[in-house]
Amino acid sequence: MRGAVRRIGRALRRPFTGTGRGIRKVTHAHGAGESGLGKLIELHAVNGAGDVMITVALASTVFFSVPTDEARGRVALYLAITMAPFTLLAPVIGPLLDRLPHGRRAAMAGSMAARALLALVLSSAVVTGGIELYPAALGVLVASKAYGVVRSAVVPRLLPPRFSLVKANSRVTLGGLLATGAAAPVGAGLQMLGPRWPLYGAFVLFVAGMFLSFTLPPKVDSAKGESRALLAADEAHLHGPVKRQRRPGLRTVGTAVTHALAANAALRCLSGFLIFFLAFLLREHPLTGQSAAVSLGLVGVSAGAGNALGTAVGAWLRARAPEVIIVTVVAVVLGAAITSAIFFGAFMTACLAAVAGFAQALAKLSLDATIQRDVPEAVRTSAFARSETLLQVAWVLGGAIGIALPLNGTLGLSVAAGIVALGWLSTARGLLSAARRGGPARSRVA
Repeated sequence: MRGAVRRIGRALRRPFTGTGRGIRKVTHAHGAGESGLGKLIELHAVNGAGDVMITVALASTVFFSVPTDEARGRVALYLAITMAPFTLLAPVIGPLLDRLPHGRRAAMAGSMAARALLALVLSSAVVTGGIELYPAALGVLVASKAYGVVRSAVVPRLLPPRFSLVKANSRVTLGGLLATGAAAPVGAGLQMLGPRWPLYGAFVLFVAGMFLSFTLPPKVDSAKGESRALLAADEAHLHGPVKRQRRPGLRTVGTAVTHALAANAALRCLSGFLIFFLAFLLREHPLTGQSAAVSLGLVGVSAGAGNALGTAVGAWLRARAPEVIIVTVVAVVLGAAITSAIFFGAFMTACLAAVAGFAQALAKLSLDATIQRDVPEAVRTSAFARSETLLQVAWVLGGAIGIALPLNGTLGLSVAAGIVALGWLSTARGLLSAARRGGPARSRVA
């Protein structure tokens, strides 16, 4: 009898253990298991799944739980209370990481633990509508972005042999995207049980992430050979010894990095703009024949599919001529935005979301390759932390612009085109010039 029970238990566990072994085999392939990158991929997948659970719960509460004439004011209040403080806090994250190089695993675990506790706070606030919803949402946002900055700083420490940084980032990003895509319908199903349930799911995921953070290799916390990125853009800092200055930062290591960062900031600003502008627009004017929730879902799926495709293409291209890639994808987004503004409609809006997602992923991977190529190894970790912080600030700025605009599709997408045009026109010449000159040949990008 006991043997039969064991066999039944093994049979019931087999689908889960088999799936787990399959996931582990993929994430740990090509040396990623030995280097620790596989564990980071799994941690980032848990992070993405937890964030999407909270997003589902807050979207239901903030966007869809009140009549249309109240929704905009409520969302504006939510964004004002959460985004404005974050805009001030975000620039502090990078410098703090420079001061805590030995505590990266603890910082990632702390981000997970903070969001787990805040998910419980939100589980009450989404039912009562209490004012604690806003500071808790701000805390979740700050903790999530802090995790993103730490992750960018950690990846260079976990590169397997014969792995480029762009390839490693592609794997981590793709793992997060796949987990987000899998968790979104689960979160929607939990939402049908009640507004608290997605947040309970997020709590469980973040607690798991907290423990996973400490499974990363100890070398993540090592600061051996590292120093801060310097506020200078001369050849001495590119090829000579790194000099310490009183005010460290990222305005560093040649025009290719700064122009690539500016172009990525334009795309990140566009992303924030589209998220919030379309959330308002589709709340009041859904796509033809669809509800507001379905309309936002269609646009979100288009953006996610484009992002995943851009990540895959980035790994395939191996970041050859990253400056040319950035200039090209930003130009493509500009054309898509102009076309969408002229022929505004459901199909063009979805196309713009997909193209913007594709371009954002591919441009970010190219920025990573540029930093890897041009930034000395001694300051590379600091450079990633600071660049990620600047991109998050650009995202917040784009969201604020989206909130302020009237809900007119043609006007909004014209503004979106203007954002991209500003970024492209101000960086294209510098990036192409840097590509013609060629970057330092001291570090591989493929």
